[in-house]
Amino acid sequence: MTSTTQPKRDWLQKIEYIGNKLPDITMLFIYALIICWLLSWGLSYLSFDYLHPVSQEQIAVTNLFQPAEITAFLSALTKNFINFPPLGITIVATLGIGIAEASGFINVGLSRALSIIPKPIVTPAVITISVIAHVAADSAYVILMPIAALIFYSVGKHPLSGIAASFAGLAGGFSASFTPSIIDPIMQSFTQNAARIIDPVYNVNVLGNYFLSFASTFFVIATCWYITDKILDPRLKRTMPIDKDLNQDDVSIHQPSSQDLKAFRIASLVFLFMAIGLFLLAYPDNSILRSPEGSLTAPNSPIMQMIVPLLLLFFAVPSLIHGIIAGTFKEARTVTKAMERITYTLVPFIVFSFFCAQFLYSFNRSGIGTLIALSGAEFLKTLQMPAGITIFGVLILTLLLNIIITSATSKWAILSPILVPMLMSVNISPELTQAAFRISDSVMNVSTPMFAFYPLLISYCQRYCKNTGVGTLCSMMIPYTIGLFIVLTIVLYVFWWLNIPLGFDSGYVYPKA
Repeated sequence: MTSTTQPKRDWLQKIEYIGNKLPDITMLFIYALIICWLLSWGLSYLSFDYLHPVSQEQIAVTNLFQPAEITAFLSALTKNFINFPPLGITIVATLGIGIAEASGFINVGLSRALSIIPKPIVTPAVITISVIAHVAADSAYVILMPIAALIFYSVGKHPLSGIAASFAGLAGGFSASFTPSIIDPIMQSFTQNAARIIDPVYNVNVLGNYFLSFASTFFVIATCWYITDKILDPRLKRTMPIDKDLNQDDVSIHQPSSQDLKAFRIASLVFLFMAIGLFLLAYPDNSILRSPEGSLTAPNSPIMQMIVPLLLLFFAVPSLIHGIIAGTFKEARTVTKAMERITYTLVPFIVFSFFCAQFLYSFNRSGIGTLIALSGAEFLKTLQMPAGITIFGVLILTLLLNIIITSATSKWAILSPILVPMLMSVNISPELTQAAFRISDSVMNVSTPMFAFYPLLISYCQRYCKNTGVGTLCSMMIPYTIGLFIVLTIVLYVFWWLNIPLGFDSGYVYPKA
């Protein structure tokens, strides 16, 4: 009689096993919606001593079961769905990707890139591109992840490692960037308004964290590179076999013919001319693409509001030309069919978006998120710790809050009027408080199922491994959260210890020296 022993699971496999036993992510949000409504009913009968940092009104939880709230919820149901930020971005950008894939433009482009990029540095190359893609905001999730998976698969790495590496560079390293991004002016506006509660003339530079952000990019790339190649990729090859019935035509980079290469050269020139034209149009100080203040990166600048349509055009136009010359697009119907075919892959995401949008509406309307954030901040305040430990407390508080409130702007809108003045009163600068918040907020993005793009990323993973679930993605990304949190926290404290400026016109103490 022979006995067989099951291989012992490591802690990440245990997380994956438990996570995959949970309902699919859409059902999780349906349950979260129900729990939110029930909590709003129960908590509405309790009184809390917290005051809203802006209105100074006492915090109260709104009972969503009130007739007026039910009416408001039903009236807003469709609007919540339509205005769910990732929905339109994902659908519009995916239409362009569908044309690019069907025409062969992406396939030829990737084959050329792989012929240039040495295999040993494919991982850091993908991560670096992901970090740079911060400027494309949320639309980058739609573009980068499937391409990263395809590149990794083509060079013999696990395709899910490509998705994880790209996701980690884009979202996990969101506080790191080579260039200013759209999040900088948003964070600055909240921080400055909060600082003026204490000091009415205090100014926060929009690039007050830029030096730290720029330096952090190199540590993000190195950390994610190590985790991907030394930890995640070997583990996935051991525990997550690729589906045997995988359609190789969908995930292979074919060697281009001479006609394909000719089409690619012409399409690439068109892409280059479009990019130059956009630059020449945006460059003048009085450009119609700039905000009234003259900024290209301000949230209200036309070019920032046109990011997704521009991505559609920059994918679609060169791809159409490539398809016509290469012969893959012989009639108009072929193009529309390509757009329809790739849209089918978004059906689960569209269903998820409907319920996620209703949950976010209910969560914000009830005031539960504000209550959680305020209670955490007040607890931090009562501890009265030294500056170094206080900043670490901000890091931990933000990390925990980000599990359930993933929007950086939503959290900072609530926390900044509490944390910034509170820390200024113990001589900690607003710029340092903001830097600590941004680091901790970004590293947790990749490991929480509440992140809005989680179901989309799971669908990308399922192209290669049908059994991918919430637990699979969480277990893949937790090492990145741990690694990035440790490394970026060390970078912050080293900057502080050496008194290296966090950014332009910023320091570590208040008042400024």
